[in-house]
Amino acid sequence: MNQELIENADKSYKHAETRAGEYFQTLFTYVEKKAFIPILTKDIQAWRQNHIRRSSLMSFLSRGKRISASDGYHSYIKWLNYTGKLENYLDRSFSYIFLRDLGKTLNSSESQKKIQQVVTSVKQRLLSNMDNEADPLSIVELYRWAQKENVEAAIIWLMDKLKKVSSILPQGMDADQAQRKLIKLIAGVMMHVIEEMDDNITAEERARQLDAAIRLGYSYGVTYPFIDDLLDANVLSKLEKQRYSNLIRTTLITGTVPSLGKWTGENGDFIRAVHNELREAFQYIKSEQHPKQRKGFFEQAFVFFQAQEVDRMKEISDATYTNEDLFIPVILKSSFSRLIARSVINAPEDEGFDNRTFLYGIYNQLADDFADMFHDLEAGAVTPYTYYLTYHRERPDLINPFELYWTVIANLIHNVYGSDTKTCEVMLNRAINGLKRFKERIGAEKYNDVMALFTKGMPAFNQLIQKMVEKADDVDFFDKLLRDQILLNLKKERKEREEFFQQLKTVREQINHSLPISNSENNSMDDPIIEAANYSLEGSGKRLRPIITWVIGVKEYGLSGEAIMPLLKSLEYMHTASLIFDDLPSQDNAKIRRGRPTLHQIYNSAVAELTGLFLTQKAIEEQASLNSFESEAVLRLIQYSVQVTAEMCRGQAMDLDSKGKQLTLEQLNTMCFYKTGIAFEASLVMPAILAKADEEEIEALKNYARHLGIAFQIKDDLLDVEGSVSLLGKAPGKDEENHNATFVSILGVVGAKKAMWDHYCLAMEAVRNVSHNTTFLKHLMDYIVNRDN
Repeated sequence: MNQELIENADKSYKHAETRAGEYFQTLFTYVEKKAFIPILTKDIQAWRQNHIRRSSLMSFLSRGKRISASDGYHSYIKWLNYTGKLENYLDRSFSYIFLRDLGKTLNSSESQKKIQQVVTSVKQRLLSNMDNEADPLSIVELYRWAQKENVEAAIIWLMDKLKKVSSILPQGMDADQAQRKLIKLIAGVMMHVIEEMDDNITAEERARQLDAAIRLGYSYGVTYPFIDDLLDANVLSKLEKQRYSNLIRTTLITGTVPSLGKWTGENGDFIRAVHNELREAFQYIKSEQHPKQRKGFFEQAFVFFQAQEVDRMKEISDATYTNEDLFIPVILKSSFSRLIARSVINAPEDEGFDNRTFLYGIYNQLADDFADMFHDLEAGAVTPYTYYLTYHRERPDLINPFELYWTVIANLIHNVYGSDTKTCEVMLNRAINGLKRFKERIGAEKYNDVMALFTKGMPAFNQLIQKMVEKADDVDFFDKLLRDQILLNLKKERKEREEFFQQLKTVREQINHSLPISNSENNSMDDPIIEAANYSLEGSGKRLRPIITWVIGVKEYGLSGEAIMPLLKSLEYMHTASLIFDDLPSQDNAKIRRGRPTLHQIYNSAVAELTGLFLTQKAIEEQASLNSFESEAVLRLIQYSVQVTAEMCRGQAMDLDSKGKQLTLEQLNTMCFYKTGIAFEASLVMPAILAKADEEEIEALKNYARHLGIAFQIKDDLLDVEGSVSLLGKAPGKDEENHNATFVSILGVVGAKKAMWDHYCLAMEAVRNVSHNTTFLKHLMDYIVNRDN
């Protein structure tokens, strides 16, 4: 590596370190004098007037009706609105974000105007979501926002990236926390981009900037799971960590990602995947950087990384670290992590932002380290809190980090933000809220022990703080609510997804066991049609249609699994018959189906045609044997089944007739609904018919199935372009070879993906009208659009 580049990088770090050292000395002087106590005592005494209610008969009677954030996202937002507190709640929340993330002051009319605009917009959106019972954190709401802003391509790209990150991370790393951090950092970059936008920006330019912000946010944010979290985790060996760290350092010093080379160790495949992802992210950031600002960006990135490395290399067993050793890297990494967010978007220089952000960062880091101190202590990590917990008895020279935390607050309120009343209000809200959350999480007894240690020598100040923790109301923040809800949703979805796939596996095994047709049924010792039918049924089919029927029928409508088994078999017989006909030389002339040669390849076209016809009749026979249900319902089901078969034939005829022709999107939607969607509809509607569901419910299921079927076909078209034989179980490229009109041929790959996600949203919006539990239907849609085969 070029020695001059190394020296320049070291010089940048030493310059930043000197600045951090000067800031630390200022704080240290305040801590020694405990100057924060009289200042903040006065602030808190004024602040508590708005946050501690006097006892009264009405307050006593209403106390039981109070709802907290722990009662759930939707309930809390509804309660805040009902009590008239929602606007103030949002105002303090976004005021805090303006301070922390955007480096703004709150005492300017411009800031207050923008905060009010954000509050009004978010409040309107929250209440709208409450009215239509939509989940504001769902993929549907995210994609609908993307459509409004014309950034669907970026959001589709981002969803693929988030899925990839989650799949790459090994055991020992928290995929949910990684995704949450990524989402938070992407939002932070987007806030900076929106803040820099001109009021008269065109819709096209706004969309372009938001698209870039999403990609930049991810490209910067992915460094957290793949650099910071990875180096903190116990996934890599010591030697692997050293080599990996050197790769990152080389990249930041030279501005070029070095080749990974041969990786020795157990984590080669993982590191290669991470290296590829980080290289792509780094190259994107670099491509978006203006040449004049690129040097500053790399310097900031290096300081941030180096500060993390200095902190990471500390060992809790080493009792010799000085206060400067403990706090200066914290100042650097906490401030530069936020300075980069502005640098990465090429924002113009802003001395006020740089200064405020540099001084503000340690406040956030100390708050986070306090909340995580026992987790960090268990992991052996060195933070100011874990080190103080370990050595405070033998090292009286150590600064109490809790005292420094309050010193930082006093300094920010009065020296950085000029004793601004609103800044004082917001920061004290945040500090008390953090203590309340910490106490709730670890329990009162352990909390009191912690406070006894960290507030020793300042009993009056501690008593004042604890009174606020015990009695203060209205100190919650929206970003904390979102954080908790995102984590809750991610964990819930992960569990539901595991249950979904386990359900698929279990029911598929049951169905596979029941599908083979016995020769004895036709009293024949050697029946080529039955042999051919069983050959087709034995393939590695997904069995999606009968699985859907089983889940809806048994889990939601309470039907007997044994009683509806004939219906499950009939659906798979009908579906397999349709595939046999579809593969014939006279139609698609496919060579591979379900990972094996197609039926006409093994036998001949005549046997294949007869087998398809045989299976359609077997399907009707099975339906007619549903003798556990009322005959009227069975007859209605068979009539419906015949209609479905006719419409599937119509769809296939349309498909054959379309070869070599350019269809309209409407014609293609209609054709693929008849070919694919109608079969999914049958899987949902047939058990509903047997359960005597009302017409409104059946119509909702049909609407869901229509969009699911179209999304399924779009995904098939995309896989035909982007898939592989090993994953698909059939050769890709058949649509182009057969001159088939597809969503890709009409809309292109990007347009097809947009259409698929639009139908995803339409399907999930239709589900809102289904009265039963729709968790399975949600994960079915997720599976449809995310599958690889």
